Amino acid sequence: MQKYWIGFNKVPGVGAKRLRALLQAFGDVEAAWHASEQALVSVGLDKRTLRNFLKMRASLDLDAEMHRIEAAGINVLTWDDPDYPPNLKRIDAPPPVLFLRGELLPEDEWAVAIVGTRRATDYDKEVARMFATELAQTGITIVSGLARGIDAVAHQAALETGGRTIAVLANGLDRIYPPEHLSLARQIVKRGALLSEQPLGMPPDARNFPARNRIISGLSLGVLVVACPWLSGAIITAKQALEQGREVFAVPGGILSRNSEGPNRLIKEGATPVTEVNDILESLNLTHTAQFVDARLALPDDPLEAQLLNLLSKEPRHVDEIRRDAGLPVNQVSSTLAMMELKGLVRSVGGMKYVLAREPGPVYKIE
Repeated sequence: MQKYWIGFNKVPGVGAKRLRALLQAFGDVEAAWHASEQALVSVGLDKRTLRNFLKMRASLDLDAEMHRIEAAGINVLTWDDPDYPPNLKRIDAPPPVLFLRGELLPEDEWAVAIVGTRRATDYDKEVARMFATELAQTGITIVSGLARGIDAVAHQAALETGGRTIAVLANGLDRIYPPEHLSLARQIVKRGALLSEQPLGMPPDARNFPARNRIISGLSLGVLVVACPWLSGAIITAKQALEQGREVFAVPGGILSRNSEGPNRLIKEGATPVTEVNDILESLNLTHTAQFVDARLALPDDPLEAQLLNLLSKEPRHVDEIRRDAGLPVNQVSSTLAMMELKGLVRSVGGMKYVLAREPGPVYKIE
């Protein structure tokens, strides 16, 4: 039966609403695929869509298409599949077909999307990393779009903390866009999933990104907008989230920053401003179902490492600043920070600047 879903998914003009009408008229997807031209006209298929369908039905080898998908290691989920994501199924027009690499788990219902600009500053990336890390530590699945900038940071942070993440693509799963995220995509498959409604062979196309964004928000309980201009894909995702009845969160920023224009305006229009992860947990009513876990960052035994750790926070600090405050030679500070990074205590953010790998403090674990 899956092959008929695949067939309809390749027909231009047959989306969720038209396919639902066909299923109501003919009973199931196989009967709809084999319906006569006259019967399809009586259901209300317009001339262009009918022409597209008849051409596809005549030319597409459904069995060969299924074999191609299976050979690529891709699974198919449809509305009829019990593993179809329940959050997504509840939106107005969920995609009839989802292509999947990796694995979706029941706990992925506890998901928050993190979105933002491709042209992120170091500060923007640190904010995205902080929220993604702390949300993932609670057991929340991080959803984003595998794009450059904020998306990539959110996925990577979730993976680094041992959490789960889902990337939604606007193209076929037989290609990764942008291509430099191929390694990241492979890591995501091991700790989450790649999803797309686009058939194999579909290249990245600007027209498909808004549709992709509705899946990002639809999979999630809420959407966090970190940094972006007002006219951006992240804002489209936020607006779709509102239409789907999802919570929208935004990180406030400087009024002169173009990347703060989007979040600041969303806040003026009613989005929830957030400055820490607990703002999101409380808004989504997750704190009362959470188990407190002691995740305090223990001071290392090495007194020099402990001294440097106390000089760091989430704000990037240059090696020269750290050396000055520690009163130590720069080569000693640099070598110690390098060792601390290997231990996962600190992280280099470029430009000889360092931050804490994670902030000391409580984390909540979703049961």
